[in-house]
Amino acid sequence: MPENTEELVRKALAKSTPLHRLRELDPALDENQLARLRARVLEARSGRSLSSVSSTALDFERLVGRNIENPIGGVTIPVGVVGPIVVHGSVARGEVYLPLATTEGALVASVNRGASATSKSGGVLVRILRDGMTRAPLFKTNSVDQSLEARGWIEDNFVRLKGAAEETTRHGKLEAVQVFIAGSNMFVRFTFDTGDAMGMNMVTIATQRMCALIEENTHAKLVSLSGNMCTDKKPAHINSLLGRGKSVVAEARIKRDVVEKVLKTTPEEIVDVNMRKNMVGSSLSGSFAQNAHFANVLAASFIALGQDPAQVVECSQGSTFAEVRKDELYFSVTLPTLEVGAVGGGTWLNQQKELISITGALDAKEGLRGKWLAEVIAAGTLCGELSLLGALSSNTLASSHAKLGRSK
Repeated sequence: MPENTEELVRKALAKSTPLHRLRELDPALDENQLARLRARVLEARSGRSLSSVSSTALDFERLVGRNIENPIGGVTIPVGVVGPIVVHGSVARGEVYLPLATTEGALVASVNRGASATSKSGGVLVRILRDGMTRAPLFKTNSVDQSLEARGWIEDNFVRLKGAAEETTRHGKLEAVQVFIAGSNMFVRFTFDTGDAMGMNMVTIATQRMCALIEENTHAKLVSLSGNMCTDKKPAHINSLLGRGKSVVAEARIKRDVVEKVLKTTPEEIVDVNMRKNMVGSSLSGSFAQNAHFANVLAASFIALGQDPAQVVECSQGSTFAEVRKDELYFSVTLPTLEVGAVGGGTWLNQQKELISITGALDAKEGLRGKWLAEVIAAGTLCGELSLLGALSSNTLASSHAKLGRSK
């Protein structure tokens, strides 16, 4: 802290200076000094201590303008590790580890139990079905005929739009465009290959360029750069049907003796719970997701690996399938919307970058690192889903949380 901190705090209080304008009190302050000053002013205004938050070691000279605004410090979250998980992916192969940042006791232990069961049975096969980040701007026209005319121009000028979009990025490639019309409303859903990045900012900037071109050449007027058919950070059937980000399937065949010894249940009981809970229960409730807890593994891995936690809303849409095949359990999870990347966003932060490295993603070839990460996360999601359904079918869920999820 600068020597005149208390004097600056008094000035801020006397002038009722907004926290985001504290630099006006002393333009020489760097971003780290400003963050600590901001915390002190907030402490004085609220009468509450922020000593732990303000003492968390982060370099705001690097983060402000890229990852955060108006900082006052940081928070720490415990990180556990799952693995090794034996993965047979198109990109990720071998024994891998998945870090989970969580405050939920029993989660890491449960996913590790699933990893043990799959590894003892040969591992998890993972395949990426589709890969494309979307942005869908909304235009308005005067009539449905104008909407159809604009759609025709867009379809006839895909190459021109592609060229304009790709002038804004070295890594993004426009792959497809779909037009949806509702009277004088026209939604244009663009799909991009974004390389190793999750790519949301990349496709937004590229889409802005294409929207200008559409306005110049049609009677359509841009209403919103996002028309909610992307669909970002909201549950939506379009993502389940057409995918967003990586659409991934992970599957495993678990030997009967492994189910009995590791999961303490039987293949038949897991199949029964999955059918009644994830299929019938989800149907009756109107849920968009036919799974037990994809969001648990996704949220914990997203925070650990520098992904956008808000996208867990749509990423957790997906289904779990289970059936008995001869003398083993066939078990799969389908994640149609897994929006992750190995570069960009929070992935460059020191701790998150270290954790991405232990997944093995950074050892993959450039252009395949995002896919590697997606395959590892999908495999971990399967392990978590398998373990929870095992706990439910053996009625050990409550006892596990009593043992691992409560204060001693």
